[in-house]
Amino acid sequence: MGTFVITRRTNNEFQFNLRANNGLVILTSEGYTAKAGCLNGIKSVRENSQLDARYARETAKDGRLYFNLKAGNGEIIGTSQMYQSESARETGITSVKNNAPGATVEDLS
Repeated sequence: MGTFVITRRTNNEFQFNLRANNGLVILTSEGYTAKAGCLNGIKSVRENSQLDARYARETAKDGRLYFNLKAGNGEIIGTSQMYQSESARETGITSVKNNAPGATVEDLS
């Protein structure tokens, strides 16, 4: 089971990282001005992570691959790390699908 880790950015915004069982970050949120928004973001990841259509598979300018997890309204709720291959990116998506629904929340903010 994964863990959502809530922290504060240097600009004092809240953010969360979804970490897999091995401790690696598999999804990072945007910044939120309030902790309640951050918690709603976690709830949205739990709800949307099971729907393959919510994953936008992207390519960065340098050719590396990543994905964005989007809410039903199309807003990005989390962005992955960078990957070197399509298969690695798909493994990352599978990891989010497996870890997000039952992930615990650790508040380090």
